[in-house]
Amino acid sequence: MNRRAVLLLLYLCLIGGGLVLGLWLPGALHLEPGSETPSGMPLMLAVVTVVFVLASAAPFVPGAEIGIALMAAFGDTVAALVYAGMVAALSLSFLAGRVIPPERLARAFAALGLARAAALVRQSKGMSPDERRDHLARHAPNRLVPFLLRHRYVALAVALNFPGSALLGGGGGIALVAGMSRLFTPAGFLLSVAVAAAPLPLLVLLTGYAPLP
Repeated sequence: MNRRAVLLLLYLCLIGGGLVLGLWLPGALHLEPGSETPSGMPLMLAVVTVVFVLASAAPFVPGAEIGIALMAAFGDTVAALVYAGMVAALSLSFLAGRVIPPERLARAFAALGLARAAALVRQSKGMSPDERRDHLARHAPNRLVPFLLRHRYVALAVALNFPGSALLGGGGGIALVAGMSRLFTPAGFLLSVAVAAAPLPLLVLLTGYAPLP
C-alpha cells in the first residue's frame, strides 16, 4: 500500500472516529430534550461541561453537535455555558498548536512526503504573523491562497461554521492548525472564535428556548 493510500485511510479513520464519538457522547451523557434542569444537578452539569470542552478540543470531533445536544436538553439555561465551553475548547486547541515546535512540524510534513510544506515551515520560522503571511502568499500555488491569507480571521470564522467542517478536522482540528500555522495572534484568534461561536447560543438565549417536559 503506497503512502497516499495510507494517509487517505488514516484520514477516513479520523473522520469516522470523530463522528462516532460525536454521536455517542450525547447518548452516554443522557442529553435528551426534557432532561432534568441543570439547577438540580450542578455536579452532573459540571462533568458534562468538562467532557464537552475536552471532546470539542479534539480534532475531527463535531463539538458543535454536542453543544446543540446540550442546548436541546437544557434549553436557554445552558446557552451561555455552551458558548463559553466552545470558545474555551477552540482556544485550548489553538494553544496546543502554538506549543508545537516549528522544526517538529516540518519533520512531520517531511515524513508525510510534503517536502514543500516542510520547507515553507522552516523558512518562516521566527517570522512575525504578518511576515509569515507575506512569505506564504509569495509562494502560494494559486491566487486564492493570498486572498485567504489577507482575510484569514474572517476565513477562520467562516470555516468554523461551514457545513461539513468535520472533513477539515472539525473545530478542534481547524483551531489546532491555526495555532501551528502561527499566522494568528492569540487576541485575533480569540476574537474570531468569539464571533464564530456566538450565533446559535445567542439565538437560543433570545428566543428563550426551553425543551418540552
